[in-house]
Amino acid sequence: MAAQTLTAPAVPTQELAYEAALLVREIEQYLTARVRTTAHPLVTKTTAELIAEALGTPASAAGPAPVLAPPARALRLLPDWVLSFPLLRQLHGAGRQISVAEHLELTALVIERYGWHHGALRSMSGRRCILGAQAVLLRLGYGDETTAIAAGNRLQVVLAARGISEPYHRWNDAQSRTREEALVLVRAAAAHVRQEAIQ
Repeated sequence: MAAQTLTAPAVPTQELAYEAALLVREIEQYLTARVRTTAHPLVTKTTAELIAEALGTPASAAGPAPVLAPPARALRLLPDWVLSFPLLRQLHGAGRQISVAEHLELTALVIERYGWHHGALRSMSGRRCILGAQAVLLRLGYGDETTAIAAGNRLQVVLAARGISEPYHRWNDAQSRTREEALVLVRAAAAHVRQEAIQ
């Protein structure tokens, strides 16, 4: 991918902090909804599962995870390196561990909310390719490089199953590629990871 130089738009610092906080709050809500809550840290079943087991009734299925609200335009327009500022990372989730499946699901949500791009990590308007969406999560401190690399490997597995050997970031950059195809790939990789966890 060609390197791209971006100039940060003139956005008031207070507005940037507010917009960043909105995005992070939505990601936190998404992640919180995905966490299994148990009666005790050593208990592996949720409280609802324990009660259902004691009563001999099936536990009710958890509701769907909340959907992220679209991030504000000001945050999309910021260069990615701004998200890596130590103070911003500390205020907005640095060190938050997420699973590979969650990383892939959040990558798809970033593409949906920021817009999809090909030919570079991001467009001047803030749209992201798959790799660019992963960079947003990594720079905000959600997961680490190991998680992002594992997610990339899962994307490659899905492409390989389709008979495609090129790296996913090059596949994303093909002129004929569409946003829908990119989202289908990322979500298929997430589903594949979740399916393996069940088996």
